[in-house]
Amino acid sequence: MPPPLDAEEIAQRLDAWLETEFTFHKVDALAAEFAALPRDEQDFILDWIRRIATTHITLAWHFAQRAPELLRRMDRRVIEAWAVHLCDTYDQAGMYAALAFADQAGSFLHVRSEHAAGALFEDIAGVLGNFVHGLSGRRLRVEQGESAYTDGERLFLPAITAALERREDNFKLAKATIALLWAQTRFGTLRADIQATAAAFPHPDRALGQFHGLETLRLTARIGRELPGLYREMERLRRALGDTLPAAWAPLAERLARPDARVEDSLALLAEAYRLPDFAPWCYQGELRPDAVANCRAARLEKEKARLRVKLAELEAELRQHQADAAEAPAGPRFEAEAVEEDGRLDFEITLDDAPVAPPADVKQLLTSVYLDFGHIPPEYLVPAGDGEYDPGLFDDRPVDPDAVWQGTYHEEGAVFYPEWDLGRQHYRKNWCVMREKAVAPVHDDFYRATLDKHAGLIRHLRKSFEAMRDEDRLEKRQPQGDEVDIDALVEALADARDGREMSDRLFMRLHRAERNIAVGFLIDMSGSTRGWINEAEREALILLCEALELLGDRYAIYGFSGQTRKRCELYRVKAFDEPYSEEVKARISGIQPKDYTRMGFAIRHLTKLLGGQQARTRVLVTLSDGRPDDYFDAYRGPYGIEDTRMALLEARRAGIHPFCITLDHDARDYLPHMYGAARYIILDDVRALPLKASDIYRRITT
Repeated sequence: MPPPLDAEEIAQRLDAWLETEFTFHKVDALAAEFAALPRDEQDFILDWIRRIATTHITLAWHFAQRAPELLRRMDRRVIEAWAVHLCDTYDQAGMYAALAFADQAGSFLHVRSEHAAGALFEDIAGVLGNFVHGLSGRRLRVEQGESAYTDGERLFLPAITAALERREDNFKLAKATIALLWAQTRFGTLRADIQATAAAFPHPDRALGQFHGLETLRLTARIGRELPGLYREMERLRRALGDTLPAAWAPLAERLARPDARVEDSLALLAEAYRLPDFAPWCYQGELRPDAVANCRAARLEKEKARLRVKLAELEAELRQHQADAAEAPAGPRFEAEAVEEDGRLDFEITLDDAPVAPPADVKQLLTSVYLDFGHIPPEYLVPAGDGEYDPGLFDDRPVDPDAVWQGTYHEEGAVFYPEWDLGRQHYRKNWCVMREKAVAPVHDDFYRATLDKHAGLIRHLRKSFEAMRDEDRLEKRQPQGDEVDIDALVEALADARDGREMSDRLFMRLHRAERNIAVGFLIDMSGSTRGWINEAEREALILLCEALELLGDRYAIYGFSGQTRKRCELYRVKAFDEPYSEEVKARISGIQPKDYTRMGFAIRHLTKLLGGQQARTRVLVTLSDGRPDDYFDAYRGPYGIEDTRMALLEARRAGIHPFCITLDHDARDYLPHMYGAARYIILDDVRALPLKASDIYRRITT
């Protein structure tokens, strides 16, 4: 390892990264402090100062001031998570919020032991999400927040849990926290009018804390019955962190540990608990936020009532169709639902006019959610909706008009958010690109027919060559009959015979012609630089490809992309995977027009997501572009955009998708090998050759 840097060398680097000539930050004291550290610690701190400075110099300065102390106290992964979260806070909420977060580093890290190895949210979210999905009750999402709490639909955890030394223990602590938050939604805590109850006491905040303590006792005991293995871990963690139960609370804990204890019992004991010493929160307790619960519940109730009544109307109509004589059906159908708990699972028995009904899964899920809100199913929720009784907007998750958001003040309703790789930070910017999907406005002109006439000879040639591709040979092994001996099967059969076992007769291989199993996504550059010949050639190439692909039978989708800054990333649907090649699609191809700039990473990530949903053995993403990634007066221009696009392509490859690029940029050799790899792109010198080459390239990359 090289020797440590001296104070002068460190100061020179800090001067450059923190631009001290203009910001007037004094780095001499910091440089002297860093000079006393081992070289690996110097490199770690300086690297993160440089990376954070690419986001904002002030944030890098605050990190530099805290870094030596943090390095003494905790694992480097924890410090990295803190630094990333600092930048994320700046991205999402601005400088004041980021500085406030920096000033509260200790409360963020929740560190109680030296050199804690934290459990990072991004590492454990998937596992905990699967854990929650396996529990009964409402479907809940696990999301990152500034602290641990639930609003009744989402379970929030902080970016890192680091209360214990070992990473495995911190993961178990996060799991215990998630379990208690789930229990609040499942066993009635959130049904109580917590705000009104607390308001009846002289100090409502203290009453809320005591109620939270009572519910923690009740729910911990309930988890002990439902999840005994996890309960033992919770008790171990609590002992390790010194969380005890004061003697005065023991009688209340005993009463709340009874199997029949409910939230009403905690409410009844609150006056007694209010006279006791404050309940010191246990390590997995999290926070109780009645305002978040109330807001979420208010938005949910009417929508779920509408959805349930509409679903019951559909179910009733379906059941009547199967009756021998629908005319004899009684007027005013009457649904009844009874909750049944078995082995901790919540289920429902439903009857229609006293006859049992097998409800579909979505009806059961709605009933479950309503039951958790009320503790029963209100009778008015079981009345089937009449025709036109509800505005479909109450129960139909229709996307917001993507053009409406640009009218008046900008907002992000109805958008899809994608991360973006920050070259300087060497980390993703979370939820950075605001993407909306729009359909290309169809143009019903003669472009489609004119293209067929113009390329009639080429189309005949393409059809012949694509007909030959329609089927592909597949070698099937271990067959009772075939063209060749399967050596592997023969060796195994001889070994079986030598051991006295019966010898298999499946000793042959044969070629079988099977249908192609390919899904392809075409991503078309619709930036302003495609005006003129390029746009026309793109549209002609798409028509020729579609004509050939319809004959071939491959599943394919076509999307265009453009945008202006990260706030306006737009994807234009020409043809979805499940959409036929109709007159409407042909008119959309004709309607493809140049738009704004070439922000490419979000589009690749979205097509990767769509291709990931296709059940195909081979999945290909073909990008057709006339230049490098670019955007309006934005850091995306240059190396940043190239590295983000490269990272999006790496994500696609990790997802089992084969990316390929057709470009019209003569300078593409400067960046495409770095982005795609040497064999995954082609440069066309003449835009007029695009229609012919696109079909030829497709044949090569899918065979």
